[in-house]
Amino acid sequence: MTDSHNKMEKLPLGKQFAYAGGQLGWATLMNVVNLQLVYFYIPPQDAGIPVFISQVVFLVVLNTLTLIAASGRLLDAITDPLIANWSDRWQGKNGRRIPFLKAGAIPSAFFCVLLFVPIVDGQSGWNIVWLIFVQICFYISLTVYVTPFFALLPELGHTPDEKLNLSTWISITYALGIILASQVPAIAGVLAETFQLADKVAGLQLAIIVVAALAILFMFLPVIFIDENRYCQGGYTEIPLKEAIRHTMSNQNFIYYVVADFAYFMGLTIVMTGLLYYITVLLGLAESLMGILLPMMILVSFLFYPVVNIVAKKSGKKMLVSLAFFLMSAIFFFILFLGKLPVPNMTQAFALVIAFSIPVSFLGILPNAILADIAAHDAAVTGVKQEGMFFATRTLMQKFGQTFGVLVFAALTSLGKDPGADLGVRLSGVAGCLLCLVAGIYFLRYDEKTVLATAANND
Repeated sequence: MTDSHNKMEKLPLGKQFAYAGGQLGWATLMNVVNLQLVYFYIPPQDAGIPVFISQVVFLVVLNTLTLIAASGRLLDAITDPLIANWSDRWQGKNGRRIPFLKAGAIPSAFFCVLLFVPIVDGQSGWNIVWLIFVQICFYISLTVYVTPFFALLPELGHTPDEKLNLSTWISITYALGIILASQVPAIAGVLAETFQLADKVAGLQLAIIVVAALAILFMFLPVIFIDENRYCQGGYTEIPLKEAIRHTMSNQNFIYYVVADFAYFMGLTIVMTGLLYYITVLLGLAESLMGILLPMMILVSFLFYPVVNIVAKKSGKKMLVSLAFFLMSAIFFFILFLGKLPVPNMTQAFALVIAFSIPVSFLGILPNAILADIAAHDAAVTGVKQEGMFFATRTLMQKFGQTFGVLVFAALTSLGKDPGADLGVRLSGVAGCLLCLVAGIYFLRYDEKTVLATAANND
């Protein structure tokens, strides 16, 4: 292994924003899929969207979309560590991360759009084949971008506080990506009216094209504005793939982290996927309300960001993460009773998203900073710099979490997804409640004191 011991320049604030802009781009694409894919292919009866794939249920709760989503993650288990190891070992003149960001941006957006373009107008097995193929291409392209992107964080941030600041910025842009993705129905409505589109599907597709084009621009910001050779504590590793995977998975603190992170993204995806159903099925409100509720959740969470940043620097991150999980668990339980409480349904909708904004503010910022600390600690102790592999495993588990969130919610829709027959939608709250409770308890085992002590000694 070779490494650079020269003092790297501190990343200026403007370039920190450029780095965070990349997250805004890919988070937009990811959340377009999280928010719209299940609703598009398993629509409620009154959604105005035709059926494109079989709605047949297998083994009580499995349907076609859940099987497609699960199959895509099997490939990720191979591609994520491959791309991470490739990035860790890359010796290009422009650095070992930026070239991958450049290569992954446009294909990710392209295949995101194609996910919502069935090749047959109506229910067909060919739409299933097409959806499987495009989903594979989308997630491979996204991995090419996202895994090296996250590996940049511990290399651009040279101290725990700098890593926490970068984590704060990319948490904000991830949240903004959710807001942008949530505007797809509203944009679709405007475009349908502007171009006099009678077909609701055409309006959605055009809106997704517009949003994906914006995502490309954001994803190129770090490519254009960050000189990796100037600002990164880089180097490269010569460790083969199998040994790199073994090394990563032998880090016990990383195991505690990745299990909790998986739970967070699974829980968040259940909420993102289910929100349209909570609004329309449980509360009987208009689907366009999502364009108000999601931005509100994100904007309210921003109010807590300065508090999270300050408190984490003074008291550490571990306890804050577990407390956020416990709060998220309690809020999930509330979903079971939506529409049945002696409170106006509109009030229930706003209460739900405002309450979720609190744990989202903590779990949006802290996990990225924690993983950067773990990667830096591991490099200091072992002498092996393989940030890419740590973040690849995290990205893989993040995508597993998102996929299992979609899978669980889509499977539960088999038990009821329509007004008056909504048991499956309600049970998604119970699933999220149990998931977050277990995650909060498990993360208490993370040894933050040792990780930060080693990092401080080596900065």
